[in-house]
Formats: sequence, structure tokens, C-alpha cells
Amino acid sequence: MYRPKNYSYTLKYSSLFFLLFLAIKADAQQIFSNTIYPLTDFRQPLDIAPPALAGSFGELRANHFHSGTDFRTNQRIGYPVYATADGYISRLRVQNSGFGLALYINHPNGFTSVYGHLSRFSPKIAQQVKSIQYKNKSYEIDEFPNADLIPVRKGEVIAYSGNTGSSGGPHLHFELRDTKTELTINPQLLGIEIPDNIPPVIYSMYVYRLNSKPFNEFTPKQYFQVVGANGKYNLNKVKTINLSGEVGFGIITTDKHNGLSGTNGVYSIELEVDGKTIFTSALEKFSFENSKAINSHIDYPAFITLKRSIQKSFVDPGNPLQIYSNLVNRGRITFNDDKLHEVNYIITDSKGNKSTLLFNVKADAKAIINTPTPSAGIPFSYAKVNEYNSDDIKVILPKGTLYNDLNFTYKKLPKPQHNAFSAIHQIQNNLTPLHIGFELWIKADSSLAKYQNKALLVNTNRSSQGGYFENGYVKAMPRNFGSFFIAIDTIAPTIVPVNIANGKNMAGISKMSFRISDGLSGIKSFNGYIDGKWILMEFDAKTANLWHNFDERTSTGKHTFELIVVDMKENVKRYAIDFYR
Repeated sequence: MYRPKNYSYTLKYSSLFFLLFLAIKADAQQIFSNTIYPLTDFRQPLDIAPPALAGSFGELRANHFHSGTDFRTNQRIGYPVYATADGYISRLRVQNSGFGLALYINHPNGFTSVYGHLSRFSPKIAQQVKSIQYKNKSYEIDEFPNADLIPVRKGEVIAYSGNTGSSGGPHLHFELRDTKTELTINPQLLGIEIPDNIPPVIYSMYVYRLNSKPFNEFTPKQYFQVVGANGKYNLNKVKTINLSGEVGFGIITTDKHNGLSGTNGVYSIELEVDGKTIFTSALEKFSFENSKAINSHIDYPAFITLKRSIQKSFVDPGNPLQIYSNLVNRGRITFNDDKLHEVNYIITDSKGNKSTLLFNVKADAKAIINTPTPSAGIPFSYAKVNEYNSDDIKVILPKGTLYNDLNFTYKKLPKPQHNAFSAIHQIQNNLTPLHIGFELWIKADSSLAKYQNKALLVNTNRSSQGGYFENGYVKAMPRNFGSFFIAIDTIAPTIVPVNIANGKNMAGISKMSFRISDGLSGIKSFNGYIDGKWILMEFDAKTANLWHNFDERTSTGKHTFELIVVDMKENVKRYAIDFYR
């Protein structure tokens, strides 16, 4: 092999340059993290170039942070999905909603990759999935195969992109998790490249007059419009804000990447006062059990009433998220020295692009906005179990339910006229976020006697909260405060055949299709039988479509078919016909 005279010199300095490049790249991606992640182990899960996102890691969603990266697939399904590194299929999951068809791969480097909303699996994986479904007699499965059952290689096609589960359109949901802790991690920190030289956008800033009180819907706040572009922002027509006492700040900000980008979330938010960082949030990783604490991270009352996602730059005492650092007094700032202070927001995306918002605050003893006095209530502490009891109801909030201390209120309202077996019980209001559900017991009217096994709790929108009858009460675990009463579900689900009828010849037709639904408690199970033998029925909850793909199990000739759909209160609907193949 030909080598130039200066080969060793060139190799030496090329290697040094490569190591320097990796060091710079690593430093650029390890934002607000003490962890050095591998940057070259994983390839892209799709071969669509350049990659474009429909959703970023940690993006603000209703009741949760987005746990992965959503790759656009040109509004189509069927793109090959590749194993991002060597490993083995560690989990096979099929859901009516959620991720739909999903695969999990454990890798030797200690990480797990996740692929969701798939349209179909590769043949060798599909065979295993179908075998498990028939063995379990269930469309939905959640299996954890042995390490030697389905090994995969980096770049191997494992599935095809789709729109299954709770997907709002064709895309690939992709995650990288720590295998041991199951924390989900920002994929861009592990070398998944997304072209991006666009800094975040800042839309508005808010000042909260905390006044040394718990944050809630009564906390006074002031809105400030923000103007600017290309990473440099300031308050519109305001140079100095006069403040007094304890305050907190909040911000509305989003990010975009190059190309076909949606409006995505930012990676980090820093708040400095007089050059000192007093708050940092960074979406490096988080646990699924704490994802609902997004409702503490944002101004939840503003989200519910105005649909604005204001990210607070102060931390509620019951917020369990581990995304915060550099906190001074949990981000609550007291201005009482009659001096001028410089406040600076620094917003960063996952590629290190930054935007800043700089403004002044004048500590002014006259600039007071008092917190309105709330209605009389019962003090509930975020740090302990709280209970409320009356003749008609029992409310139990386990420790860890609340993010802040609460002035708990309750009101009994008149009984609804239709399908109601108790009064309406107003439990607090829907502006107080909860981290976990609470126990609610409602005493039933005597008229419920013959319907006890059909009883459940509903809110005033008549949305089922589940529940069961016991010792004169109907008990459930609502996820949110609101107004509730007892109802019953005695009506069976509906089955609407789409392309099949009694006596129809289905030869040349690849599948039989139905639409199924339930009006209250929700569908618990569906099972199909051809000639008395269980068959695989596949379901898409968001469209209510149910179908069976004919295979070698159904020969030519006459067959019987029966479909049985059961709801959560054991109401049963049967559909039975003969058909031909």
C-alpha cells in the first residue's frame, strides 16, 4: 500500500484533530450534564434525509413531557425502521392506544432503544408476536423475550413506520433509555443528529407576585410582551419593571430546527439575577413516574383557562422532577433593597443554540400587588396524607398527590335528572394539578340497589372515572379534581360490520372489518371466533376500527363467525353470522 513520506506525521495530527473534534462535539452536547454519553454508538432509526422532527424530547404535552423524538415520515407509513445499534429485542408490545405496535432493543452499552407507532414488524419479529397473541388469546401483549430469542444487528430492518396507537399522524416515535434505571434520555445527547442552527424563540414573559404564599390560581401575575429575533430579545416598550417582595418569573418559549420543523420544545431555561444563576431546568432525562409533574413545571391554571404553556422559573415544594439545578430559594426572588437589578433569561436548544432575554428590575416598596384572599377552606399539606369526610363522601389524598399546600374546598350540588344515583360532589376545582390520583368514595342512593354491579363514578361531562360498589359507597380513583356523581352503565357496546354480512362470500377479500364502541364505561375486551376457534382481531382505538386478516387458518368453504365485545361493567354484545371463503 502506498504511503506518503509524511504518513506518520499526517496520521498523528489527523488523529489529534479527530479527537479534538469529538471533544468539541461532546462538550457541545453535554449541556447541563455531568454524564458523558456515547456519541457514535447509535445510527439514525430512519433513512430519511435530512431528518425532520414532528416533536422533540421533553416537549410540553398535555399531562406529560414528550418522552422521545418524533421523526417525520412525509405523511406516509411504511418506511423501513432500523435497529440503531446491535442488541436484542427485549420487549414486544402491542396496545390498542399508547405506542400501538412497539419494539424495545437492549444494547450492550447499557441503553435501550424504543420504536413506537409502527405499522408492522419485520417478518421474523411478526411471527413471534403473532405466536404470542394466539397463545395468550389477546391482541394486546406486553412480552419480555429472552436475550437469545431475537438478536438484531445495527442497521437491520426491524419494522416499518406507521400511525398506530395514540399517534396523531404518521411518524416514528423514538426513544433512548437507560436500561437499568429506565430513565428516558434526550437522544441528541447520544449522537442522534438533527440539523439545527436556529436559536429558540421567546414570545412572552410573566412576573408572579408570590408574596411568600403557595402558588395557585389566585397568584397575581403580570404579562410582558417580548420582541426580537435571531437569539436577541427584550421586553416590548418596557426597560425596567418595578417590583416589591417575593416574586417568580415565567416564560413562553419554543424551538425549531432546520428544514421541515414543527414547533418543538427547548432543552434548557436559565434565569440569572445580577449575573448569578438562580434557576436552571434542563431536559436531559426524566422518569416516567414523574412526567405528570409537567403540570407543576408550568402555570397549570393558565394552561387550563387560556391554553398557554408558561414555564415557571420557580419550583413548587412538592414537584418531584429532577430536571432542576442551580436553585436559589427554589427560584423565588425577594426584591426589597430599593436597587436596580439585571435579570437575564438564557434559553438553549439541544444543539447549543441560545436565545437571551435581558431586562431590569427596580426594587420598589410601593410596587405591591397583594394576593386575593381565597374562599374559606381546609388546609391540606403537600407533605402528608390529607383526608376529608362527610356523611356523603370520603376524600383521601395520598402523600405525593399535591405540589403545593392547598386550601381545600368542597360543595354538594343537586342531583342530576338523568342516570344519577347521588348528588353532585364538587371536589376543589380543575385548576389544581395532582401528581397521582386520589381516593373518592360517594354514598349511593337507595335506588342503586339493583344496579350495584353496574355502578361507576362520572364527572359532570359524564366521562367515566371507573369505580365499584362496596358497603354503600361507589369508590374510584379520579386523576383530577372536579365534580362527580354516581351513574350506571347497563348498555352493551355496539358492533357495526363494515364489509361483512350473513351469508356473504369473502373470497378474494383480505380481511373482515368492524367498528366497535361503548357509550360510558369503555371497552374491556373483544374476541372473535371462526368455527369456534379464537382468531386474532386487531384494533385501533382512535378510529374504533376492529379487523381480522384472513390467513391459512381459514380454508375455502362455509364458516361460522362470532364476535363478542364486553365493556368495563360486563355488558356483552354478540355478533354471529355465517360466511364463505
